[in-house]
Amino acid sequence: MRVSRLVALVLGMFCGIPGIAQADAPARVVSMNLCTDQLAMMIAAPGQLVSVSYLAFDPRGSAMAAEATDYLPNRGLAEDIFLMQPDLVIAGSFSTRATVEMLRRLGVPVAVFEPAYALDDVRDRIMQMGDVLGQEDHAARMIADYDAQLDALQTEVLEHPRAALYYANGYTSGDRTLAGQILTAAGFANVAAEAGFADGGIMPLEVLAMTAPDAVITAKPYPGASRSEEILDHPVVQSLRAGRATGSFTDRDWVCGTPFVLRAIADMADLRKAMTAE
Repeated sequence: MRVSRLVALVLGMFCGIPGIAQADAPARVVSMNLCTDQLAMMIAAPGQLVSVSYLAFDPRGSAMAAEATDYLPNRGLAEDIFLMQPDLVIAGSFSTRATVEMLRRLGVPVAVFEPAYALDDVRDRIMQMGDVLGQEDHAARMIADYDAQLDALQTEVLEHPRAALYYANGYTSGDRTLAGQILTAAGFANVAAEAGFADGGIMPLEVLAMTAPDAVITAKPYPGASRSEEILDHPVVQSLRAGRATGSFTDRDWVCGTPFVLRAIADMADLRKAMTAE
């Protein structure tokens, strides 16, 4: 069985039905952030979560688009969320500040989650979601499963191909980012670190060319024309991709600090194994 298939089965267990929430837990919860949407869907007790953001319904960015159809969509507007009469609203630190402040002025509790910048942060976000939903035991089981599967993916790697994460506008992710740590966990060496992009940033085409990576990893382009994505069609990028292993992966498993990062690691490990077997 391929590692990615094994991880998919384990992720199915993560999405299992949790126990009944504690008596003092919020009964009507609204999430207005893509990443908190998915964690809340995994951890909330049946009927506890009533609404998730409209972004959760888009399969290009959401790993749980099918599950999102069981909930009401929201667009992060204070007026709409207030009318849902929530006991708790869950937002990201980059969610619309005006909405968060207005809801708090109206007396609605709001829990704010920071983005996950590392694989260790995934564990912290799961624990935080369990705390705010009164689902601590379910969150603890999920963390134990996450740690076990992450450990299982950390096999000894003899060869570390050099890879570049290269996206729209020439953006790259370094080792101090979630995407960079996914790459490293899969057994690749991240050329962004060599080029001085520990946290990520805009990598000029000239720098990309000089690093001469063994693999160029990009995201699947969105439909329609995009000037920001035109750089990926540049002759420099195309020449680097020609004759080298390339990967185009959707961002849905990479962007949020959820257990779905395990699937991203497994997919990248499959790519690395294919490269080193050649």
